[in-house]
Amino acid sequence: MQNGGNVQDPSTFDLLPGKPARMEGEKATKDEEVNEAYDMALHVLQFYKKFLNYDSLDGQAMEVKSSVHFGNKLGNAFWLGSHEQMVYGDGNSFLHNFTGCVDVIGHEMTHAVIQYSAALIYRNESGALNEHISDAFGIMVKQMYENEMAEHADWLIGEGCLLPGVKGVALRSMKNPGTAYNDPRFGSDLQPSHTDQIPDLMKKHGDFIRNRDYGGVHVLSGIPNRAFYLAAVAFGGYSWEKAGKIWWKVVSERAIPPNCTFIQFADATVDAAEALFGTEAAVIVRNAWNQVGVARKV
Repeated sequence: MQNGGNVQDPSTFDLLPGKPARMEGEKATKDEEVNEAYDMALHVLQFYKKFLNYDSLDGQAMEVKSSVHFGNKLGNAFWLGSHEQMVYGDGNSFLHNFTGCVDVIGHEMTHAVIQYSAALIYRNESGALNEHISDAFGIMVKQMYENEMAEHADWLIGEGCLLPGVKGVALRSMKNPGTAYNDPRFGSDLQPSHTDQIPDLMKKHGDFIRNRDYGGVHVLSGIPNRAFYLAAVAFGGYSWEKAGKIWWKVVSERAIPPNCTFIQFADATVDAAEALFGTEAAVIVRNAWNQVGVARKV
């Protein structure tokens, strides 16, 4: 764990990881953000090891580095693939610093897992799947942390990350995409929950989606997010027991191409469901995708 200092812009990424603040096995420091980032990262690693038998972020026990206090009022946390580390800002007028948000940290660390496994291209539908998979595993980490079964969980990503005064409940809702926030200053949640919504969404927000969201990576991910929610609830129990293992089989075995489409991913999860749990499970997963408008190709 490092303190990144008050770095002013991304051109100073070369200053990362910064001054060491807490190394593995060391006691807590006086810096709350250092301790939170350290503890939450451990929860993520424990999830992958305990439930998926996956060691660290690359499957080979790589060291996990995190830098806090990065940037000047940076309302973001992210996996910096070029430096192979986590980075946390201190928040801004709308967002907390994220170091205490275990689902957001699970999301960002899963981007690293994807980097070392499925390697999905971060644009268009494959990029939306990259975001979706990160959301799915982030929410499972949160549900493990809170010991919640799928049907009782809120399915909110980044719950509590919005500062008081922002009209919203979270950054994303996997249960009801498009309902997480609606604030005149912060903006509105554009995520669709069904493919039928895409034409109207592109008509109204096409420029933003194409040019500022890499073809919809954060927006269109609402569709597979809801499919995962539907599958997990239909299976019952904890989300990682069946739905999570199905999704993990697809990602970890690289059963999809880097430019994977929604339909290709849906087909791969159906195949994985049948391989792991039989025909009934495959029907549940197929039904989940059908409910969001992602139908099997003919």
